[in-house]
Amino acid sequence: MADINHVTLIGRLTRDAELKYTSGGQAVCKFSIAVNRRKKNGDQWEDEANFFDIVLWGKQGESLQSYLLKGKMIGVNGELRQDRWQQDGQNRSKIEIIANYVQLLGGGGGGSSSGDRQNYQNNSSNQSSSSQDSQGFGSSRDDSFTDDIPF
Repeated sequence: MADINHVTLIGRLTRDAELKYTSGGQAVCKFSIAVNRRKKNGDQWEDEANFFDIVLWGKQGESLQSYLLKGKMIGVNGELRQDRWQQDGQNRSKIEIIANYVQLLGGGGGGSSSGDRQNYQNNSSNQSSSSQDSQGFGSSRDDSFTDDIPF
């Protein structure tokens, strides 16, 4: 049986995304999201925030970086990756989510209205501009339907 490493989260960005490039010229976009969880404490329900670091590689990171602003709600689909190193003789580790798919959900800070949604998949065959053109940010679309429905 194969192992499964898959995570899907919806949350709000805790800071603006940071775009850097590796020495080989590969783009890497890093950001963090907060995901709230409700738990009961006595008779009261409380929100508990959980924070996750996300890494988005390549052209998708370059394309999305300007839209990934603090407070923006997004959906992330990816896998967990544990980074291990030694610092001052101590073993250290950090778990990050390597994003395969990011969806802008609207709301919060940032450049789109709450009704706009964008999908971006982290593979070379998907061009984010085609997604953007079909559902674009700030597009003036008339969703009114004037025809009679026959049923």
